[in-house]
Amino acid sequence: MLIRQACELDAEGIARVHVDAWRSTYRGIVPDDVLDGLSYEKRQERWNEILRTAEQSRHHIWVAADLGRIVGFADGGREREGDPQYTGELYAIYILPEYQRKGTGRGLLGQIAARLVEEGHEAALVWVLADNPYRRFYERMGAVPVRTKEITIGGTPLTEVAYGWPDLRQLVRNIRQSWSG
Repeated sequence: MLIRQACELDAEGIARVHVDAWRSTYRGIVPDDVLDGLSYEKRQERWNEILRTAEQSRHHIWVAADLGRIVGFADGGREREGDPQYTGELYAIYILPEYQRKGTGRGLLGQIAARLVEEGHEAALVWVLADNPYRRFYERMGAVPVRTKEITIGGTPLTEVAYGWPDLRQLVRNIRQSWSG
């Protein structure tokens, strides 16, 4: 498994993981018509734009690849709602089901956290659907629930939970230790 910084040529692979992971993770949570309506092509267009402007917008995007195929990705940067404490944010992290529970998420999270620390962020958060079965990953990685908000997807009201890491340096140390120990 190779974890590396994403480049513009990765848009198609990231889009495929994004759509497939949404469908497998959110089935039964997000309306089926929303999930069935997801398009690799539309998602790829969006990722083309994100990757093209990543440096200017300070998006940090990393991919996990197995034999050249992208099997996971993470995206992070400055927190988007102006939180005074949690100034960094993990925008997304998705991994194909067959590559979960193998350290891929931990490795991707570690890269995003290290970049946020390099930029001077001391704390970061991630928004997670309350019914997401994988939200325990963030708890295992030391994040704590910070607040909630209501959102609507496909006409369905849903609750999102912000998990926060109040000390990103500690998160990076913990992940590095788990890789070496």
